[in-house]
Amino acid sequence: MLPCFSKRLFGMDCPGCGLQRSALLLSHGEFLAAFKMYPAIYPLGLLFSFLLANNFGKFKHGNQITIVLSILSVSTILINYFYKLLQ
Repeated sequence: MLPCFSKRLFGMDCPGCGLQRSALLLSHGEFLAAFKMYPAIYPLGLLFSFLLANNFGKFKHGNQITIVLSILSVSTILINYFYKLLQ
């Protein structure tokens, strides 16, 4: 695993802390543990899957779906970040 530069420099988690471990847990089939480690793993997975699918076959409302999935992903990341910060 790559060390978090922000955590090493500032001593606090960054908004992306936990993503690598969550992806590893997801690859081992531990879906609930992956969600607990980094809740944004699933919205990000949906976003990147849709972007890949939209790249090969253009969807009618592809831009709107991309915007909604992006907002959902960023919101989940920020909520998780501030939740961890307050603990």
